[in-house]
Amino acid sequence: MSKLPQTDTSLIVACTVSRDVQNFDLLIEDMELALGESWGDLGFAEALAFFEQPEAEALEFIALALDETDEEKLPLMGEIITQAKARGIKVILIAEDVTPAALHSLLRQGADEFVPYPLPENELGEAIERVRAQEQMMAAGGARLHSENQKEGAVIVVHGLAGGTGATTLAVNLAWELATADKEDGPSVCVLDLDLQYGAVATYLDLPRREVVYDMLSDTEGMDDEIFGQSLLTFQDRMQVLTAPMEMLPLDIITAEDVNRVLKMARRHFDYVVIDMPSTLVSWSEAVLSAAHVYFATVELDMRSAQNTLRFKRALQAEELPVEKLRYVMNRAPKFTDLNGKSRVKRMAESLGISIDVHMPDGGKPITQGADHGLPLAQSAPKNPLRREIAKLAASIHELNTNDVKAA
Repeated sequence: MSKLPQTDTSLIVACTVSRDVQNFDLLIEDMELALGESWGDLGFAEALAFFEQPEAEALEFIALALDETDEEKLPLMGEIITQAKARGIKVILIAEDVTPAALHSLLRQGADEFVPYPLPENELGEAIERVRAQEQMMAAGGARLHSENQKEGAVIVVHGLAGGTGATTLAVNLAWELATADKEDGPSVCVLDLDLQYGAVATYLDLPRREVVYDMLSDTEGMDDEIFGQSLLTFQDRMQVLTAPMEMLPLDIITAEDVNRVLKMARRHFDYVVIDMPSTLVSWSEAVLSAAHVYFATVELDMRSAQNTLRFKRALQAEELPVEKLRYVMNRAPKFTDLNGKSRVKRMAESLGISIDVHMPDGGKPITQGADHGLPLAQSAPKNPLRREIAKLAASIHELNTNDVKAA
């Protein structure tokens, strides 16, 4: 280690991990500003060895710094993240000129925060505050739900009929727009990530995945308000999130009965329950479709989406399921002036015998950037055309639901 106070190693609460920390002089300055002398520095290989030492038990987080030269060592850095997370150590990525694919890979492996280099002013300090707040929130045991709550929350489902059609982006941002629909007294919102294998809601909102989620799903018969609440994480004090489990699980590890119990519990405590579904049809898909008030199916203007939509529709009809609940969403829809594109959308809908009710514009790179930063579009790109369209959709849903409640 090139930097460790010699007097008392128990003071070390964080470490930078890099090929050469001198390449990240601004990181050194910001670490000293945030932590004084209570941090150390490790090389990539040194980090794995240090995690085995007793001194590592005091670590709160590591700042894993890399640039384009380090991309050939992605497996090693992935192992550093895995070993850190296994020991309850948070990971802040500091990246300079790293490809989005490499960054996404490391975030998927469990990194808690991402900060670009050169470091924006105060950004490292804010990231440290966020990871510490996450730890405090986890120690507090999740959300506190009141057993006397007797809501009948609306269930909104988002299902991508092909990969990359924006289903998780829609689910996460629709939930946030609903949660912030009323600045004074917004509705209560819960997001359920039921894609047990590749669910990315945790990544999109920069939330940790926890073992307690698996524990709850594996024994829904014994689930009560407290257990369900402990499974949730609070995002910015505005909405609750059930992330996908830490490990990749078979989709049939839960049954329709399990899903119904979770939905019943969530509906009782929240005004809106937004579900991000796996793209695969599973044994409990019928339970979700039956409970849904609206079921958004996202597609794109391409052959794979058209073929999948046709097969999806036929599968539901064969089981006599309520296909009328489906609302098809065209992701990256043609612009208003693109008459040829709009004509293609119309022909696609007619050939499939469906109505494409929602058209979402292409938001460009800010969409991916916002997801990588773990922020809703309302915060990362508030003027983005996709964000505006999702906000309109949320407003219409909230208005319709509010009117229905008043009428009842």
